[in-house]
This record gives sequence, C-alpha cells and structure tokens, in this order.
Amino acid sequence: VMRAVGQTSVQTGAPITVHTNVHNQSGLVAQQVLREEGVDLTKVVIGHSGDSTDLDYLTELADAGSLLGMDRFGLDVLLPFEDRVETVAELCRRGYAEKVVLAHDASCAIDWFPADAKRQVVPRWNYRHISEDVLPALQERGVTDADIELMLVTNPRRYFE
Repeated sequence: VMRAVGQTSVQTGAPITVHTNVHNQSGLVAQQVLREEGVDLTKVVIGHSGDSTDLDYLTELADAGSLLGMDRFGLDVLLPFEDRVETVAELCRRGYAEKVVLAHDASCAIDWFPADAKRQVVPRWNYRHISEDVLPALQERGVTDADIELMLVTNPRRYFE
C-alpha cells in the first residue's frame, strides 16, 4: 500500500501524510519506501512525530526532507505537554522551524475512550488547545512569531503547493 501511495504521489503530485510510531522509528521506514518509489520527501509529513523527544530521530527525518508532524498536542497520555512543547522549541532553536507543522489530531468523535471519560483522560485534546495553550508555551520558550508563522502557515502552504 505504501508503494502504491508513493507511485500515486509521483504521478499526481499529491502530498502524503503517513501515520508513524516513534517507538520503532517507522518514519525512517516510510521515508525509505517512499524514496524508493521516487517521492519528493519534501511533500511528506511524518505524522505523529510529536510523540517523540528523540531529537536525533526527528532531525534525521527532517534532514531527509520531510516535514515533522507535531500533531498530537492534547494527547498528554502519550507524551506530556511540557515534553511536546520543549521538543518543538528545541527544534526551532536548532533551525528546524521550516520542517515542523503543528496540529492536535483532535476529532469530533473517537472511540478511544467512553464518551464521558474523554474530558477526564485528555482534557486539552480539543480544537482550541494550540491557540490557547501551545502557542503561548512556545513563545515563553523563545519561539519567535516568524517561526510560528512558518509552522502554522508557510510550511503547510508549501506542502500543498
């Protein structure tokens, strides 16, 4: 399936977002397969990269050309908020803001938790979390407005162009 996705992207120019597992560094495998199919890795978001604090892994993905999907803000049960924010801030300090996209992966309905437990288990997993919590926390850590513009506007635009 990954090879078919890669071939389709090459034929159509459509960008790709892959779901990955940081614990087995499957983003590297996805890049390898897509590269073998001739995909332009600058048109690939390595999804769920935000579940990792492993800067060596993350910079290896970015150095190969892909965007890092720091896309699970609010899922503190998978990685605490402070770790997620600090990882993005450190990537920005290292000059990788042009390789990062921010998202929350929130949804209107999900079957991970009983409906009445979602607010208790993941209270910040909502559509306001980035603007209300993440951006101020990044700014407190020295992330510039220019870097935030890159991560929220410029990088996604470049991905879809």
